[in-house]
Amino acid sequence: MSIEIKLSRFNRIYRPDEILEGKLIARLTSAISYQSIRLTVNGAVNLQVRGGSAGVVESLYGVIKPILIVKKVVDIRSSGKIGSGITEIPFSVILKDPKEENLEKFYETFHGGNISIQYLITVDVVRGYLHKSLSATTEFIVESEKDNLPQKPVSPETVIFYITQDTQKHALLPELKSGGFRVTGKICTQCSLMDPLGGELTVEKSAIPIQSIDIHLLRVESILIGDRISTESTLMQTTQIADGDVCRGLTLPIYIILPRLLTCPTIFAGPFSIEFKVSIVITFLSDQSKQHKKVADPKAPKPWVAMECVPLELVRTM
Repeated sequence: MSIEIKLSRFNRIYRPDEILEGKLIARLTSAISYQSIRLTVNGAVNLQVRGGSAGVVESLYGVIKPILIVKKVVDIRSSGKIGSGITEIPFSVILKDPKEENLEKFYETFHGGNISIQYLITVDVVRGYLHKSLSATTEFIVESEKDNLPQKPVSPETVIFYITQDTQKHALLPELKSGGFRVTGKICTQCSLMDPLGGELTVEKSAIPIQSIDIHLLRVESILIGDRISTESTLMQTTQIADGDVCRGLTLPIYIILPRLLTCPTIFAGPFSIEFKVSIVITFLSDQSKQHKKVADPKAPKPWVAMECVPLELVRTM
């Protein structure tokens, strides 16, 4: 005896001004009576501060009260019976009704380390005090309303970068410091979530061989706690664009597909913000790099690694 929620769209993506519809599928070995079939839509921004990324004061707060975006309760059916076998019960609900006063702006779905923006739909078959209710919950994904999107296509904004021994703020290997290296290129700093992150890179010179070149995609989550801001930067995706030593003067393309649930439009809200960065990481071949193949924090500077970090603004387009 079980129930299941099946939404009308296989990708479960909806916009706030659209109707969320689907059907409740009940699989029963025998008929049951119920008092009501209730549908609940919950949307919230969940905030938490982990001890490793915060001070003593911030750690005391732990999980912060969620920011409620939407909460709707609708009775699909009043009292009745569901027969044995498979029964399908359709439902529909408007996420953002113009007649209602919304609690908060509908932010896009996002799953981060300290910030999570999640929308859930729950259906309960209430059977009374003597019988356990049947319940099913599923997540649906919210994207920005079309009316709030740019009317014209967003042209990617790029920045030119160069990486040398003089641009590094951490200590480098003596052979890197003396022999030198120079890597130049360009990469997007504003990109549509619908498009890949693009750019190019050229190794002009390097005193020692290159082991690999990677592009790190970072998320920067900030939470306001009292009069302080707790900020944590975490690595969420690594894309290798070169393995082994690279021919000098050869232009390498940068082409990165953005992960859907781990990214969202850049947000600057009052209690929190979600930003993104791109880091170009060049690992040089040396005896030390061979001895340290596994590093706890890939963002930590190392003597055999050169890097350049640039901000990335993500936007939603049509």
